[in-house]
Amino acid sequence: MIGPGQLLDRWRSSDVVVRDLPFPLLLAAASLIPALHVPGTQLGNLPTRSLDTLAIAVVALECLPLVVRRRWPAGCLALVSFGFALDQLLGYHTVAGIALPVALLSAGAHLDRHRRFVAVIGSAAYVLLAVALDRLGSTEGVAGFVTFYLVLAFAWWIGVWLRLSREAETARRRHAAETARTAERTRIARELHDVVTHHVTAMVVQAEAARYLTTAPERLDQTLTAVSETGRRAVTDLRHLLELLNPDAGTDPVPASVGELHGLVERIREAGHPVEYVEEGRPRSVIGDAEIAAYRVVQEALTNAMKYASGIRTVVRVHYAADAITVEVSTDGSRSGTGQLGGSGRGLAGLHERIGLLGGEFGAERRPDGGFVVRARIPIRSPA
Repeated sequence: MIGPGQLLDRWRSSDVVVRDLPFPLLLAAASLIPALHVPGTQLGNLPTRSLDTLAIAVVALECLPLVVRRRWPAGCLALVSFGFALDQLLGYHTVAGIALPVALLSAGAHLDRHRRFVAVIGSAAYVLLAVALDRLGSTEGVAGFVTFYLVLAFAWWIGVWLRLSREAETARRRHAAETARTAERTRIARELHDVVTHHVTAMVVQAEAARYLTTAPERLDQTLTAVSETGRRAVTDLRHLLELLNPDAGTDPVPASVGELHGLVERIREAGHPVEYVEEGRPRSVIGDAEIAAYRVVQEALTNAMKYASGIRTVVRVHYAADAITVEVSTDGSRSGTGQLGGSGRGLAGLHERIGLLGGEFGAERRPDGGFVVRARIPIRSPA
């Protein structure tokens, strides 16, 4: 059995003409059925004429075009206006006259083109109707005709207001969707930068070191093995990131290596870069945004150290507190680095943005001795 909710959903999903059909049928019935007959619009104060066969055609011409008032608003308005004019000129004065302001409202709300032209033609037609009624002996007077015109203009204005409101809402939603897409592209670009730059930099440094180990087969084999493992990790991380782009993948967005700072430091050491790691406090068992951001700070700082200060001692300090994680990565400046890789600065800028969104503090600066230090304080958000 179909419930009321299903019937309502079917009605809402039906064609717009079907949804617009009941009102004109009810309006026509109210105009022609004697039991439902009520006084209608009487513009011009001409004598009222009894309903006859011609009245049926006039009422149909006034009411039935409302079925297409949203699909073809200009055509609907033209037919309804002509029917209204006949209704008043012939003196039927039926309640079907309500169709005219309804058609005007719909035209103002749904007419996409030539709105000004339609308004001018409609106004001119109204003037001709007023002149014709006056010649037939109307006692309405200029004030009465102007007042009725203002009522019709108000109906048109309501439709225009509805259309502008709808367009503004559509523009707002479009802007919100575009903002969301831009933010998502930025996030993906940041993640790609973090993953690709780190692994590729490590592979380049390891490959450069391998050039000088041709006389030490065991160390050369270890270095090439490290390059291979780094490449596999890069492929794994990239595959994981690409899976996140599939909304049906159902993949946990937290990288598998988050929280494994010991493993990250060890891989950098295997690449030949000296790193000292100091950890204070105890990390939480639950991985959250703060832990992810802390990992990315250390990853980016060590990647830059390998790029621009290869072989120079780097110290990583991570302090876990109840309300925040503090990270500091400093590189000595006792001698110039040997790294030859260039950079765009996108990594540090991305970190600044990421941590700012979490309400934290981030800074990166050169030290007086020529070294470089990266600091970040990331608040820990309590689980909801």
